Amino acid sequence: PQTDNGPRTTDSITQMNRERYSRQILFHPIGAEGQEKLLASRVVILGCGALGTAHAAALARAGVGTLRIVDRDYVEESNLQRQTLFDEADAASSLPKAVAAERKLRQINSDVHVEGLVTDFHGANAEELVRGFQVIVDGTDNFEARYLVNDVAVKLGIPWVYGAVVGSYAMTLTVLPGRGPCLACVFPEAPRGLHDTCDTVGVIAPAVHWASAIQVTETIKILLGREAELHGSLMTADVWKNEFRQVKPKRDPKCRACVAREFTHLDGSAPTQAALCGRGAVQIRPRLPQQLDLVELKRRLEQFGTVRGNDYLLRFAVGRCELTIFPDGRTIVKGTDDPAAARVLYAKYVGA
Repeated sequence: PQTDNGPRTTDSITQMNRERYSRQILFHPIGAEGQEKLLASRVVILGCGALGTAHAAALARAGVGTLRIVDRDYVEESNLQRQTLFDEADAASSLPKAVAAERKLRQINSDVHVEGLVTDFHGANAEELVRGFQVIVDGTDNFEARYLVNDVAVKLGIPWVYGAVVGSYAMTLTVLPGRGPCLACVFPEAPRGLHDTCDTVGVIAPAVHWASAIQVTETIKILLGREAELHGSLMTADVWKNEFRQVKPKRDPKCRACVAREFTHLDGSAPTQAALCGRGAVQIRPRLPQQLDLVELKRRLEQFGTVRGNDYLLRFAVGRCELTIFPDGRTIVKGTDDPAAARVLYAKYVGA
């Protein structure tokens, strides 16, 4: 929900607050001219968890003029250890992350036009959500989502900055469509079999901020037209073991995305994954667009158990599971990682 006057005009940019950005202007690669460019820039952040909140805070403080934040989830107490834009009140209110982030960022920097969108990022809306932005910054939490980001970025020719963190290990890659390797060149397939996740080994905030620092710096370089200074590598770090590595990936001449331009994740032909990382939960998305009346749904569900909610969602406990239901029908079923069991509960209490 955005209620200000929208993106900055040329006149307002000219009158920028030089004191606010004085230390950044003193940094020679940015300077006053670069700061003007940042104030006129547009960045979309996909995912507002640990990485996304770090990206958003840094870019807002840097004065990136327009930030769109897309996230499907809501704030919980377990987020507070590493998701730096949220506080205990946000968790107690189960605020959607995009809403809580927008509120905080508007307090941090009123120069910045912030748009928080509470929605899932999927093939049907991906192009609409990122079109018109100069850089896409990755704050997602699974390979399916990142392949979708890669597909839409390559198709539309928008640079994007990949990042991932688990435990104390972090990784990042900057993708310049048509000018270098994309994510599908480096990782043709998602990891198979057993591998570490935030469910199994956790995650520490310093690893998050290492990855975000690299991603945000790369984003600023792109916005300033300083692409020759990008690191040009697959960069990894284990901040606990003090291990740092850079590998120079090459473009795959047979890449299905950036060479063959087969966007399997964008067109829906790739398999979908319902489980949510780190949550012991499954997301159910209705096949057809809809708009639920949350007041009426709350009245109907109260005969089966306790229902809590706010203007953005309802939370309904049933047995060992809890359903979080959004107005568009999208539902997070917490307490199971079995999509079939989640769909049964969804069909019973929300609709077929």
